[in-house]
Amino acid sequence: MIRRDFIKTSGLALIALQMSKFDLFAASAFSIEGILKKAEKEKWSALSLNGIMMKVGTELIGVPYVGGTLEGNEIEKCVVSSEGLDCVTFMETTLDMSRIIRKKKFTLDDLINEVTFTRYRDGNLAGYDSRLHYTKEWILNNVKKGNIKNITADLGGIEFKNQLSFMSKNPKYYAPLKDNPEMVKKIASIEKIVNSVKILYIPNDKIKAIESKLQSGDIIAIATSKDGLDYSHVGLVNKEKDKISRFFHASSKEKKVYLDVAISDYMAKVKTNIGITVLRPI
Repeated sequence: MIRRDFIKTSGLALIALQMSKFDLFAASAFSIEGILKKAEKEKWSALSLNGIMMKVGTELIGVPYVGGTLEGNEIEKCVVSSEGLDCVTFMETTLDMSRIIRKKKFTLDDLINEVTFTRYRDGNLAGYDSRLHYTKEWILNNVKKGNIKNITADLGGIEFKNQLSFMSKNPKYYAPLKDNPEMVKKIASIEKIVNSVKILYIPNDKIKAIESKLQSGDIIAIATSKDGLDYSHVGLVNKEKDKISRFFHASSKEKKVYLDVAISDYMAKVKTNIGITVLRPI
């Protein structure tokens, strides 16, 4: 049975939707229910999935950037926050709200179920290690689940020879791994499996040439040169304003969900950005 509690924390009114495995926190930054009601009233379900993603994403412009919203729970829960978004939760929230709207589903329960299916390995929430922590595994598993298509090969991508190890080598940065050698071993095992699968990326010097082939709503994962990591940032393509393939993301620099410059220009801003993997929602 679902239990709803109204809580006041630091001046913010929070709605906590508590289920056996799920928590949803809706705060003043934006209203999930409000967006879903607007989508139902305006019949967004008749649009393409990419079109719905632009509708949802536009509603989220200006939402504060808040990091670490998925962390801090003693027991792993599917958390969806509208108090603020980081790059991953902006992408997931936009994708999963759009997916349920396309299916003509408009409730918080529907969103929780969709996020769980997207965020966890094979859609099964079974502890901290069942979350798709690395973007590479998120991509591989969501292709397997039929949520996205990796179109990087069609755009001339080359092999991204990254080797994941950061989480298992740096457990001090992750509360569930700290003082938990068994969980560290599980994460190391996952890293080994993911490392054995090939994935492609488009190097920086090739991005400008393929920008015209991108569509609004495509997901962009930014490959990094940082040791032990795969991707450092994620966002969406937005071509609505002027047909330029702009990077649409929750920006830690701008401190909000932000429509940025062309993707090729954005990539040049950070030395460790080496290329992109492109995913099309389906």
